[in-house]
Amino acid sequence: MKILCIGRNYAEHIAELKNETPDEPVIFAKPDTALLQRNQPFFYPDFSQDIHHEIELVMRICKNGKNIEPRFAFNYFDAIGLGIDFTARDLQSKAKAKGLPWELAKGFDGSAPLSATFKPVAEFADLANINFRLEVNGEVRQQGNSGMMLHDFAAQIAYISRFITLKMGDLIFTGTPSGVGPVQIGDRLEGYIENEKLLDVAVK
Repeated sequence: MKILCIGRNYAEHIAELKNETPDEPVIFAKPDTALLQRNQPFFYPDFSQDIHHEIELVMRICKNGKNIEPRFAFNYFDAIGLGIDFTARDLQSKAKAKGLPWELAKGFDGSAPLSATFKPVAEFADLANINFRLEVNGEVRQQGNSGMMLHDFAAQIAYISRFITLKMGDLIFTGTPSGVGPVQIGDRLEGYIENEKLLDVAVK
């Protein structure tokens, strides 16, 4: 099982971090030890002082595939859930300033909370119009819609599979909308698709 992530996939998020808009999807990976499942708490690590939340729709791959054409991509995922791409922004900024990889800022243990349940693709009337949001301590911090993605689900699968074979059970974090920000010990993070709560994580 692989965890593959799409960076810089929402224009407003690119703007808020003052990044350049990429011509192609930005891909990075998290190890399986990053997964935080069944609404387990997130324990704030001692190596960072600036952990940020990034709520994302997550595709669950249901079929092995390589060099998948966009028109066939919807045969390769069967459900959509929610995840948080926790980012150690201080570690990331330090690495980027030196032109170095920033895997440690994204892939540390527990950096990928995943919703306990996934919604079958068939339950969505329009995959290009999925609303989702993150609430922190009951306050809406991030809101997004799948139609705002620069690279939609099919484009992501097609692009990734040119380079990396997708396998059943792989997860694709599809990018975060604007509104990212720091979390603190004591925070409660709740993630929703439409008005259904799928994710509930306490920061300890």
